Amino acid sequence: MAKRDYYEVLGASRDSGPDELKKAFRQMALQYHPDRNPGDKGAEEKFKEINEAYSVLSDPAKRQQYDSYGHAGPSGQGFGFEGFGDFNFGGVEDIINDFFGFGTIFGGRQRSRRGEDLRYNLEISFEEGAFGAEKEIVVPRTVACRECGGSGAKKGTRPERCAACNGRGQVSVQQGFFSMTRPCGRCRGTGEIIREHCPACAGGGTTRERRSLKVKIPAGVDNGIRLKLRGEGEAGPGGGSPGDLYVVISVREHPFFTRDGEHLLCEVPITFSHAALGNEIEVPTLSGRKKLVIPPGTRSGQEFVMKGEGVAVLNGHRRGNLVVRVVIDVPKKLTKRQKEILLEFQELSGESPGPMSRTFFEKVKEIFG
Repeated sequence: MAKRDYYEVLGASRDSGPDELKKAFRQMALQYHPDRNPGDKGAEEKFKEINEAYSVLSDPAKRQQYDSYGHAGPSGQGFGFEGFGDFNFGGVEDIINDFFGFGTIFGGRQRSRRGEDLRYNLEISFEEGAFGAEKEIVVPRTVACRECGGSGAKKGTRPERCAACNGRGQVSVQQGFFSMTRPCGRCRGTGEIIREHCPACAGGGTTRERRSLKVKIPAGVDNGIRLKLRGEGEAGPGGGSPGDLYVVISVREHPFFTRDGEHLLCEVPITFSHAALGNEIEVPTLSGRKKLVIPPGTRSGQEFVMKGEGVAVLNGHRRGNLVVRVVIDVPKKLTKRQKEILLEFQELSGESPGPMSRTFFEKVKEIFG
C-alpha cells in the first residue's frame, strides 16, 4: 500500500513552521498513543505512521529531501520505518517524554524514578506483641545528598546541558537517509555535564546514612506482620521519590503461654487433693496473677476459660481469652504416713473405679471379652 503524505498524516500544511508541526504532532500522538488505545492494532499502526512523519519533517535536512523527492528520496531508498528500534526520532523523543512522562521510552536520558523499598526485621517480646509498644530502630539507607540536593553538582553550581547531544542523552550516526542512535559518550546518556562535583557525594547525588526511626507496634501483632513506613526507603535516583520501609515483626516465644490467634493457653499443675476436694489457686496472666476456682472432682486435662485475659485483637477493641488446662501432679515419692493414708483411702473406697474408669473397662470387656 502506498505511503500517505507526511503532511497529511500530521494534518499540517507544507508551509507549516517547526512549532506548528510540533503542535500537530502532539495532538495526533495523544489521540493514537497505544497506552490510550490498549489492544487497538489500528491505533498502534497509526501511532507509528505519525512518528515516522514527524521524525522526517522535524529534521530540516530530511524535510528538504522529502519536499524535493517525496518518499523515494534522492537515492530511491525512501524513509523506511520499522518500529522503534534503530530509527532516529530526534525531537519526537523529547515531545513524547514531556507530553506523556515516559522517561526513557526511546533510549534517551534517564529520568527520575522511585527509590527501592527496604526491609527491616524487628524482634519483639511476647508482651510487646500482645499489648503494643514503641520501638526505636536504626536503618542504613541511601538519601539525597543534603549538600547539593541530589544534583551531584557543587553547591552554588548547576549541571549543564551536554553540548554534544543537546541534553537528549543520545547522539545520531548518519547512514544514508537513516540515522542510528546511541548513548552520548560525553555525558554517558544523562544529557547533563557536571563541571564541579559536589565534594560530599562525589557527584553521585546520594549519600549513605544511618537514620533513627520510632516504630509504633500495634497491640495484637504476630509473627510475619509487616508495618509500612512510607518514604523511609532508599532515595529515588535522579531526584525521584523515596521508596518505603517494611518492618517485619518476629515475636519471641513465651516460657509459659502458647498463643493461638488472640487466645492464650497455659498448663497449671494441681495436687490430687485439690482436684478431688476443690480449691482456689493463683494463675499467672499477662496482666498479673489472678484467682481461679477449681471445683471438686476436677479431672486432669480439664480446661477453664478466663475471659479477656488473652491478646488484644489487632486493630480491634477487645482481648481474647486465656485457657487454663489443669494437670494433676502425681508425686513420685511418698512418705510413710502418706502411703498409709492412701492405702486407707483405697480400702474405704473398696477399690471401686469411678465413673470414667467404669466406662473405660466396660468398653474393654465389650471389645476384647
